[in-house]
Amino acid sequence: MFEQFGFETVTPMQASFVFALIVGIVFGVLAQHLKFCFRSAIVGDKGSKPVARGIWFTALSAALLGTQFLVMNDYISFNGHRFFEKDLPMLAIVLGGLLFGIGMVLTRGCISRLTVLAGTGNLRALTVIIVFAILAHATLKGFLAPVRVWLGSITVPLGQTTSLADLPGGAEFWTSAMALAAFALALRSSVKWKEVILALILGLLVPFAWLGTGFILQDVFDPIAMQSLSFTSPAADLLFWSIASSSIPAGFGVGFILGVVFGSALAAISKSEFIWQSFENTQQTKRYFLGAGLMGVGGVLAGGCTVGAGLGGVPTLSIAALLALASIAGGAVLANYILHPRGRASLAPLVVH
Repeated sequence: MFEQFGFETVTPMQASFVFALIVGIVFGVLAQHLKFCFRSAIVGDKGSKPVARGIWFTALSAALLGTQFLVMNDYISFNGHRFFEKDLPMLAIVLGGLLFGIGMVLTRGCISRLTVLAGTGNLRALTVIIVFAILAHATLKGFLAPVRVWLGSITVPLGQTTSLADLPGGAEFWTSAMALAAFALALRSSVKWKEVILALILGLLVPFAWLGTGFILQDVFDPIAMQSLSFTSPAADLLFWSIASSSIPAGFGVGFILGVVFGSALAAISKSEFIWQSFENTQQTKRYFLGAGLMGVGGVLAGGCTVGAGLGGVPTLSIAALLALASIAGGAVLANYILHPRGRASLAPLVVH
């Protein structure tokens, strides 16, 4: 469809950068206002967890309905997408998800939340992003790539059943069931209606991004990758682009990360929430570095983070994405149990807020 716009000096790649920048700014503003975070929804503090869970699953319900609406009306198609490989790299996904979940507990936030926090003056979050991007890139194309390839070679054949849409009931049933379940969880929380509306808007950014990259900006002569909200691969792209921008163009991933940071900064400044923060002590620094590394490696192995495989991946009805999100949640619960055991003083020095 892109060629119909008649642009002569703008390529689909350049247009996707601007498009992602806009999407990222909106996401950053909303995520900062809502304190949007999967870690908080799963293992957050007792008082904040119900609200965080309600916000996250409200956004997921909107992402589900919006994405499948586009699929059912033939605006986009996930045929050939990496989420739907017939041979499921189960070991890589489960191990990666567990590592990511553990890492986000160590850093007290998933990579999407930390990217938002980086825009508010949080230098801990900025440090995590840098370490995360380095390890993610190393796992994608660097010295850890052979490990990724080996783990990915251990697969479970799915045949033609790579999606919930391939199960009895079809896409309509599973989309409705999951969206209703997600919204039911949200209703049981203490989320205010204003937060519900904003969470719905945030969730709709997922199908909006799929539509933009998979339909509006597609050019048969200069195709770009169809993608939606994600942080793992885009963080690695931003790292590589920042040191070699004269050799590679900035695309959707780079624009999205920059937009999120800029959007969260705008939101923080407007609400007087911009505060410079750094590490409190050496123990905290070591914990954040370890968590960042685990998320970087784990996000690549799992095929995405809580947003890439979760908020963006689950609405595709991909079994791989569902497995990744479940593994991330499992890793978070396990790490939280180990780090915050009741009455176990031996691990107290590790618990730094």
